[in-house]
Amino acid sequence: MAWNSTEEFDVLGLGCTAVDDLLYIEGYPAADGKVQVRGDDRQCGGLTATALVAAARMGARCAYAGSLGDDELSRFVEQRLRQEGISLDYVHRQAESRPVHSVVVVDEACHTRTIFYDPRRAGRASPDWPPEELILASKVLFVDPYGIAGMLRAARLARAAGIPVVADVENARAGEQLAELMELVDHLVLPLDFAQAWTGRQRAGEAAEALWNDRRKAVVVTCGADGCWYLGGEEPRGLLHQPAYRVAVVDTTGCGDVFHGAYAAGSAEGLPLAERVRLASAAAALKAGRRGGQAGIPTREAVETFLKERSE
Repeated sequence: MAWNSTEEFDVLGLGCTAVDDLLYIEGYPAADGKVQVRGDDRQCGGLTATALVAAARMGARCAYAGSLGDDELSRFVEQRLRQEGISLDYVHRQAESRPVHSVVVVDEACHTRTIFYDPRRAGRASPDWPPEELILASKVLFVDPYGIAGMLRAARLARAAGIPVVADVENARAGEQLAELMELVDHLVLPLDFAQAWTGRQRAGEAAEALWNDRRKAVVVTCGADGCWYLGGEEPRGLLHQPAYRVAVVDTTGCGDVFHGAYAAGSAEGLPLAERVRLASAAAALKAGRRGGQAGIPTREAVETFLKERSE
């Protein structure tokens, strides 16, 4: 599909979608053990897809321009993203592509989840899609490691035009192209384990400082229940800590992706760094108090109410 010059989006995502089959159990069994399933659900997931849903629920106008096929899983993803108001007008159609398929086992006693995922045939960003004009008409580009060549092209175009690039990356062993992509990302939001593996620094604050350079706008290292450490060019005080908001944890599936999406929405709005981090932290906390990945993502109204209650 050719780009429509009237189209402008707050957040444009190119990467991973997934279908998650969730199983809820009382406690994860030992090897050769057996446990009863207490509940089950099928949800749309994936790094980029979940971030886009979170951004959309924060009020951002979002589009997905990654790859999908014509299989049942792809149709399921399309249906769910459309329900969230996310544009699919620029999806790259590839018959052999499909979303990542995951089985997520949620331990309701320990409030943890174990993910078994199959990335074979996973749709990846195309090296020649979407149209350059679409990228340049977006306020924020959201990338992940699925389709590095396509991500590099899009990130180069965005950075040259001064468009913020937010990344969600998980695997520190992805090779030289990931290192190149990391250099192009000016809003680097990483989980602690990735930051540790990438920098060799064990403390979150030290890892954030090691990831900083003057080409970036922000570095955020998320640490779950320990909050996050962040720094940016607009924060003259240097390294700062945002404590995690305390909630009754039900399911942590997708919390990191929700943080990324809310952060991207805040970036598109032009919120200061500290406000973006607070918005993302509150959205992730509320998600942890609800079942499911995308199904548990709060609305902007719920996040604003949550933050107001905690500031009084």
